Amino acid sequence: MRYRLLGRTGLYVSELCLGTMTFGGTGAVWKTIGGMDQAASTAMVKQAFDAGVNFIDTANVYSIGESETLTGNAIKSLGLPRDEIVVATKAFGSMDDNAINRRGQSRYHLMHQVDASLKRLQLDHIDLYQLHGYDPITPLEEVLSTLNDLVRSGKVRTIGLCNMAAWQVMKGLAISDKRGWARFESVQAYYTIAGRDLEREMVPLLADQQLGLMVWSPLAGGLLSGKFSPDGKGPDGARRATFDFPVVDKPRAFRCVDAMRPIAERHGVSVARIALAWLLGRPQVSTVIIGARTPAQLQDNLGASKIALSAEDLKVLDEVSTLPPEYPGWMLARQGGLRSTPPVRE
Repeated sequence: MRYRLLGRTGLYVSELCLGTMTFGGTGAVWKTIGGMDQAASTAMVKQAFDAGVNFIDTANVYSIGESETLTGNAIKSLGLPRDEIVVATKAFGSMDDNAINRRGQSRYHLMHQVDASLKRLQLDHIDLYQLHGYDPITPLEEVLSTLNDLVRSGKVRTIGLCNMAAWQVMKGLAISDKRGWARFESVQAYYTIAGRDLEREMVPLLADQQLGLMVWSPLAGGLLSGKFSPDGKGPDGARRATFDFPVVDKPRAFRCVDAMRPIAERHGVSVARIALAWLLGRPQVSTVIIGARTPAQLQDNLGASKIALSAEDLKVLDEVSTLPPEYPGWMLARQGGLRSTPPVRE
């Protein structure tokens, strides 16, 4: 397993992170996604840790707290050294549809949820606490003030965010800079070989502001595993069959799968490993979150860390997945090209 810096934090995390959205099954959606009990969850944490994974990502809303509980029980029962694991969780979504204030990012909700997450995880601090989306109701100043207080209190070490637009991230960074508050240090976002939209604005922002990138759903909900066909057929019990998420340009995705298949055959590995290896080769990626429901799935995903794609492999994959040009991107590229060639003076 290789380790990478998470943004400018000085913290090294494994380039593959164990996602725990499959832990637990409270609620119809979460049961469809995972449904794993304590024994299966503990075994998966052990398998990942034994393979060198030191980073675990969960969220309060996963199975309405059950995922955090199962994760905390696994860490405790396995006796994992606290200073050898990095635990990340999130808050934003509704924890009770019948309670109006058990959602969002108000100071009221975040303060309650940090304490609830710490109790479920059986930890005295959270290494990375992330906003699980953008709250249009609560002023960003209040959200960031609350997060700063949590960092100062010691309950949270570092803060990050998920699923926001580049302008929202930059606004948050500007507020924190102005106030001298703890700032976002990581972004968790959807990014795959079949969905490279992040490269338009967010990836340049990450590089400029030295933010770490955590990739979620790197196989597009299993669509890039190579086990699905364009007519919609896939493995029995596959999540995509009943939970068609995340949103994917499917013709584009299957073109990528067709390009990855011969590369996978040459390397003697699964298509899924090639999709993960491509992501691990992107310069801005800090870690790729892998989730699984079986030990075999996890073992296959962990193997992506050992794949070395050739220059020819990368050329084929980059070409089939490249984004179509959009304004102002093509104008910025043109301007950059013009500026890179200085005039010649005789």
